Amino acid sequence: MQAKVFDRAVLDSLVVRTFGGPPVSVEPMVGGASSRKYFRLVVPGGEKVVAMFVPDGLTPEEASKEQNTRWPFLEVHDLLARARIDVPRIHCDASADGYLLLEDLGDRTLAQVLEREPARKEELYRRAVSDLVAAQLHLAPLAAGTIVASRRFDEELLRWEIDHFREWALEARGITLPEPARARFDRLATALAREVAAMPTAIVHRDYQSRNLMVREDGRIVWIDFQDALIGPRVYDLVALLNDSYQVFEPAFVGQRIVEAAEAQGLRPDILAFEFHLVTVQRKLKDAGRFVFIDRVKGNPNFLPFVEPTLKKVRRSMAAIGAKHPVIEELAGILDPYLPADD
Repeated sequence: MQAKVFDRAVLDSLVVRTFGGPPVSVEPMVGGASSRKYFRLVVPGGEKVVAMFVPDGLTPEEASKEQNTRWPFLEVHDLLARARIDVPRIHCDASADGYLLLEDLGDRTLAQVLEREPARKEELYRRAVSDLVAAQLHLAPLAAGTIVASRRFDEELLRWEIDHFREWALEARGITLPEPARARFDRLATALAREVAAMPTAIVHRDYQSRNLMVREDGRIVWIDFQDALIGPRVYDLVALLNDSYQVFEPAFVGQRIVEAAEAQGLRPDILAFEFHLVTVQRKLKDAGRFVFIDRVKGNPNFLPFVEPTLKKVRRSMAAIGAKHPVIEELAGILDPYLPADD
C-alpha cells in the first residue's frame, strides 16, 4: 500500500465539509516517534480541532485481511468507548484520504499536568489504574474478529524486543557481550520471552504512559495513541504506567498502585507484583533499545535522556525478583556491568 502525502487542500476541504468553512489557522503539533502527523486547527466559530494525518493507514498485512477494513485507531476507539473509557470525540472520519478530525484535548497530558500540579499525582494515578482495570475486565474475553484479538504479544515478538535492546542499547553504543556471555544472553532471552508470552492476558494499549493519557479539567483520564492495541500480558500496561520512562516514582508508590490493581481484579498482590517485575525487565530493555534506535535510525535524539532512567528501572525489578527467578538472576549477572546504578 502506497503511503499518502499530506495535502493541505484535502485538509481544508474536510474542514469545510465538517464545519462549514475553511480553517482559520493550521499549526503543526510536536509528534512522537511514529509516522503520524498532528495539526491543531481553529475552525469557523473559534473551536479548536486536532487533525491526525496517517500516511500509511493500514499496513499491507492488515489490509489483506477482509475483516480489517477500518483503521486500527477507529476500531480500538469503538472498543474502548463501549467499555466506557474516555476517548477523543471524532468530528470527521476521512481515513480513506489519510485524515481524522478529532476533539482537541489541549496540552493537558498526564505528564504536563504532573509538572504543573504534582500534588495530584496519587489522585490521577489511582484513576489511571482504575480505568485500566475496568477496560480489561469489560473487554474480557475479547470477541474474535476484531483487529485487537488478531494481534498478540507472542514469543517471537517478545524475543525480538529483547534482541532490539542488545542490538541498539548495547552493540550500537559500542558494547559487545563477550562469549560465552552472548550465548547465555540468547538462551535467557528466549526463556524470558517464552515465560512472558505464557502469562495471563488482557487487552493491552501497548504504550499506556503519561504522554499518552490526557486529563480533562474535571480529572477524567482520556486515552490516546491506542491504535497498536493487542492481546498481551495483563500487567503490560501497568508496567508502562508505573515504570514510565518519563516519570520517577518511589517504590512504595508503585507498590500501592499494584495492590490497588490486584484488589480490583480479585488477585493476590504478590502474584501481580511478580508478574509486574518480570514484564518490566522485558519491556524496559526493549524501551532502552528503542530510544537509541529512534536516534540512530530516525534522527530523533529527544529520547536519549531516558535511556539510563529506563535501565535503572530494569535493575530495580531484577533486584526485586532475581533471587526468586533463576532466569532473571542469571540475566542480571550478565547485564550488571552495563546497567546504571539504581539511585
